[in-house]
Parts: sequence; C-alpha cells; structure tokens
Amino acid sequence: MTIFAIGSIPLILVLGNSMLIPILPKMKTELGITQFKVSLVISAFSIAAAISIPILGYLSDRFSRKAVIIPALILYGSGGLLAGAAAAWFANSYTWILAGRIMQGLGAAGTAPIAMALAGDLFKGGEQSKVLGLVEASNGFGKVISPIIGSLLAMLFWYAAFFAFPIFCLISVFLTIFFIKEKKKKKEPPPVGKYALGLISVFKTEGRWLFATYLTGATCLFTLFGILFYLSDILEKEHHIDGLIKGGILAIPLLFMTSTSYITGSKIGKRMRLMKFLIILGLILMTASFSSLILFKKLIPFISVLVVSSIGTGLVLPCINSLITGSVPTDRRGFVTSIYGSVRFLGVAIGPPIFSTLMEWSRTGMFLTTAGLTLFCALLCLVLIHVAKKEPTKGKDTLFEKLQFS
Repeated sequence: MTIFAIGSIPLILVLGNSMLIPILPKMKTELGITQFKVSLVISAFSIAAAISIPILGYLSDRFSRKAVIIPALILYGSGGLLAGAAAAWFANSYTWILAGRIMQGLGAAGTAPIAMALAGDLFKGGEQSKVLGLVEASNGFGKVISPIIGSLLAMLFWYAAFFAFPIFCLISVFLTIFFIKEKKKKKEPPPVGKYALGLISVFKTEGRWLFATYLTGATCLFTLFGILFYLSDILEKEHHIDGLIKGGILAIPLLFMTSTSYITGSKIGKRMRLMKFLIILGLILMTASFSSLILFKKLIPFISVLVVSSIGTGLVLPCINSLITGSVPTDRRGFVTSIYGSVRFLGVAIGPPIFSTLMEWSRTGMFLTTAGLTLFCALLCLVLIHVAKKEPTKGKDTLFEKLQFS
C-alpha cells in the first residue's frame, strides 16, 4: 500500500494537462476565446509548476516530504475546483480558469518530483529501483488513460474534468496520510546558507553527469510529447480518426513505454553498469526509430516503428531516475530530484510548440532533428557517466561510490 500510495502522486501530475487536451476545442467555442488564450490554459500550469518545483524540493529537504506533498495535493485539487466553478458560474470565467490552472501548477510542483525523493528515502538498493520503475510506470499509465478520461467526462459537460481533479487529489491525500510513514530525521536541517553550500558542492562534484541525465530525461519527454502531438494531428487530418479511437491509438506507444519502464525498474537493482548500458541502448533505439520514421507514412508501419522509440524511452527513464535518486545525499535529494522534475516538465511543455514549428518546416527535417538530439544525448551519457570498477562500501546511503565523474 505504501508503494501504491507513492505511485498515486505522479499519476495526479500527469492528469494536469493530458486530461484537458480533448476539451480545449470545446473550451475555445464555449468561452469565445482565441487559440492563443486556449494554449495558455496548458502553459500557465506548466510554467507555474516548472518555476516552483525547485522551491518545494528545498522545503521537502528542510522539513519532510509529506509536509510538502499533502498541501500540494490540496492546492492542486482546489485549483481544479476553482476552474470548474468559474466555467460553470462565473461571469469572467476565462480569467478565473487561468487562476485555477496556476494554482494547479503550483500544487503539481509538490507531486511527482517529491515522490521520487520519497521513494529514495524509504527504499534502498534493488527495491528502490523497483519502486522508481513503478513511479515511472504510474506516470506513463496516467499519460495513457488521461485523454480517455477527459473525453468521457466531456460527455457530461465540457468542464467536468475540472471537478474530477479534487476527487483524484483527495484519494491521493488519504493514501499518503495513512500508508506513507516517513523516517524521523536524526538531526536538525542545516541553515539555508549551509544547505546552499552543500548543493554547490553536489553540483561541483557531480554536475557533469547530472547535466547529462537532466538533458536526457528532458529530451525523452520532449520527444515523446512532440511525436504524440504530431501523431494526434495526422490521425485527424490524414486518417480522419478522432474520439476514443484516436485516444486508443495514441495510447499504444505509451503502453509500450509504461510496460518497459516497469520491467526495467524491477530488474536493474543497483547495477550501475547495466543502468549506463540501458540508457545508451534506449537512446540508440530512439535514434534508429526517429530516423526511420521518414520512410513510413502508412499508419500501421508508422506506429510499429514508433513503438521502438517508446521502448527506448522506457529503458532510459527508470535508469536515470535511479541514478539521480540513489546517488545524492538524503538531505539534498529533494532539491536535486526537483530540478530534474522541473527540467522534465519544461521538456513536456516545449515539445508540442517546437514540433508544430518543425512540422511546418519539413517532416523529414523534424524526424532527423529529433534523431540527432537523441544521438547527442547518447554520446553525452557515454562520455560523462563513468562507472567505477570498485564496489561501494556496505551500508552507504547512496550509490555515489559507484560513479566516477569526468
């Protein structure tokens, strides 16, 4: 139940944008707003989350993970309630919907990244990798089901999804309160100045490999959401597929990513060499898939090749999660994982608009540019993540001794 409770937290984060995507055209019509204003409903959430994630990460290090997660979930649900009420009853509804979305973004900052740090606190070794794999799988599962849930809720009334957020958040709050038991801190948290110096020390000694993993994680989410944006567009324009069937097709690559994430997380344990190998292998699979997509325009072959990139993403993300979570001291883990969460969130936020520009430029250029980016990340990880031959000292809290940094 502890693992289930932790897994519910990143699931809430994913619902924030994905569940609303199906209702955006209806929102535009009902409120009489421009396409740009509609896009701000997504952007306001993403920007608020990206900015506030590091702050909440610091607070989770200084106080406790639950002390941040529970208020964050309540704020998230309250923002959904405000947006739903505004859509139903307020005169200047768009402004209040935007305010509700900003509240949700601030709340979202205290969900998935803090859950990663919490998993690192409560579980060690191979068990930690399994739980982090489940966290990534929960994240992917949310991506699969959220557009379908949004489409179904819109059958009631177009803003019904906003009222669903408080319900999901309330469930996660109860799970967190009753089933997650944090370990008591043995010493008082350091003053802000000493904490900042500690962080500088972490990034000074581990900055190069952290940069490589941060960029790789952001790239995985950037390419995932960008390609899904492209696929969503061609399903309607070229294949005339929409509704639940469209949602089902979009779910196929996400299902492969989710299942691969779960299997990878359950098998890697603390084997650092295996993690590095799987990260590079996954990026190579993504590169091969993206560069091959220029040859396929028919739907079934295209989806089949795209699935290869999803499997690659499923290999990469759990390994990066384990590297970042397991190799940083507990008292600074929340901040470091939160920076990673912020970078991932920015990857999600910029994927669709950049791919939209690339689509207008050149289909071939879009896929080759994407393949070039993933290949660059593979080379970066190959060079900057060094695995020591010496095994770590028993009883250590982190995997630091297994990493050598160039």
